Amino acid sequence: MNFWTAGVVLVASLAQAETVPVPSGQEIIYHDTIQNRPGVAGLTYRFRFIAPQIARDTGSVGVEAAAQDMDFLCDTFALPRVPVDGPRPSQIIISLSDRPVEFGTPTPEATQFFEAYRIEDDICIWEGF
Repeated sequence: MNFWTAGVVLVASLAQAETVPVPSGQEIIYHDTIQNRPGVAGLTYRFRFIAPQIARDTGSVGVEAAAQDMDFLCDTFALPRVPVDGPRPSQIIISLSDRPVEFGTPTPEATQFFEAYRIEDDICIWEGF
């Protein structure tokens, strides 16, 4: 697959992606969930979202508003998708990126925010990095 074809597939995928409303009003698009990579606390679920408005040069949403959005996404999007039966993750990580990035690959041109949470009494408790 060449760069042009990959770009067309990506744009088509994002166009059909799930848009998630957040308190800041920015457009957040659910990208994926990664469950097969353990974190420092053990089983970790990573919920990744595309948030073009956090871009450092052209964005309109700052880190404080994005942090509130990530808290909201953990409570309202991620928690309902964590299994009730079976192994529960020790940690949930919510990430926002201004563009799709490959997990684990340095992408210095991308703006990315990450927050870590533990599940306690069926709510997300911020842990910070």
